[in-house]
Amino acid sequence: MNWQAVADAVAWFYLGYFAILGVASFLLHACSLIEVPRQLELGLPELLPRPHSGYEPPVSVIVPANAGRSRVIASIHALLRLEYPEFEVIVVNDGTSAGTLEALIREFSLVRFPGADRRQIETRHVHGAYRSSSYPNLRVLDKDSGGKADASNAGINAARYPLVCIVEPDSILERTSLRRAVMPFLSERNTIAAGSCVRVADGCEVRNGFIEEIGLPAKILPMAQVVEYLRSFLFGRLGWAPMNSVPIVSGSFGVFRKESIVAAGGYRQDTPGEDMELVTRLHRLNRLSERPYRIAFLVSPVCWKSAPASPGVLRDQRIRWQRGLAESLVRNRELLFHRRGGAAGWLMFPFMVMFELLSPLIELSGYLFMIAGFALGFVSAAAFWSFLLLVVSLGVLLSISALLLEEISCHNYRRPGNLFALVSMAIVENFGYHQLVLWWRLQGLFQWATRSAARVPRITDA
Repeated sequence: MNWQAVADAVAWFYLGYFAILGVASFLLHACSLIEVPRQLELGLPELLPRPHSGYEPPVSVIVPANAGRSRVIASIHALLRLEYPEFEVIVVNDGTSAGTLEALIREFSLVRFPGADRRQIETRHVHGAYRSSSYPNLRVLDKDSGGKADASNAGINAARYPLVCIVEPDSILERTSLRRAVMPFLSERNTIAAGSCVRVADGCEVRNGFIEEIGLPAKILPMAQVVEYLRSFLFGRLGWAPMNSVPIVSGSFGVFRKESIVAAGGYRQDTPGEDMELVTRLHRLNRLSERPYRIAFLVSPVCWKSAPASPGVLRDQRIRWQRGLAESLVRNRELLFHRRGGAAGWLMFPFMVMFELLSPLIELSGYLFMIAGFALGFVSAAAFWSFLLLVVSLGVLLSISALLLEEISCHNYRRPGNLFALVSMAIVENFGYHQLVLWWRLQGLFQWATRSAARVPRITDA
């Protein structure tokens, strides 16, 4: 066997992988560039008095509360001040300490009332329901601990309105976020879900539960995640919107048609990526049944979240995300290359497998092979430097392109020096941070593949 020929073939495989990734990313970028002006044009009527104002469908905002009492209380106050004609807020106290429920009762003047048993999705036992005598549109459910998915399902059961909005307690919305997120349901009756961008709140000034001034984090890890989130949302989700193949609606903030979630069976409680699994399942069920539907992704109704600032918390988050990705794809693998799969089954699904699920394994092995091969002499200098140039330039190009899309669509970072700092981070993150995240994701892939019993701590989604 000619080992040099084998080494050359392996080197060409890694070069080809990144070349195909570059082409696919370029096409997603082109789709994003097409989608952003369309959404901005649709948003222009907001500058004028809107003839449909007051005709938006009522929404049930569901808050699965498993965080500290102070955070939950602050989140509820902010949600009650959202600009929307008719909505209710349903807080699901998911087995937190008794002190949390007592604090909610005192803060919002809650009184117990007999809630109708509309259990369309199976959940853990609900002990009682409360309503506020101070805020008519606020209700609280008290239930056994079952996790975010179970708490969300309990809120969906209790929801009175046709649209449900899932919001995590640490999410910071804009006052118009809900009104904007509902727009796809008004413009196209087949819309069953709508998601939006998540941005890093570190460095921003928050007052009364809302972002008052946008800034950048001082610490390097959250700063790197600012660029990472822009790339993930403005490429990995917005680019799929024109093809009706959005792969995920973030658990931090998303609006769904209630009947669609109930028909799909609600959130699964046995997966760490319940938000992606639900959206992938909705694609599979509707595509294979040939039901017309749309899952939208919007640039403008932004949700803000604090990013992990410590390596340990960030590691746990990325391990969990990778496990959730793997389980979501495997559980809905029937969609892959199905004759009725459409763009979701023939484009989005294989892209997620090759360039999201397997990317940690392929990219890290590529680094090791090319570096070792160059050092030992079985990889030529031309192949080695071409590989490094391709990998680094692709990473920088994708990040810079995401910054360009952000400037075109939202132009949030307006402080002097912000753009320079973001461009600098878009370059720097490719030398260490990106590879570290790949290593953590590889651990998540390994845990899933080996059915590891290691429990990954529950980290808030983005």
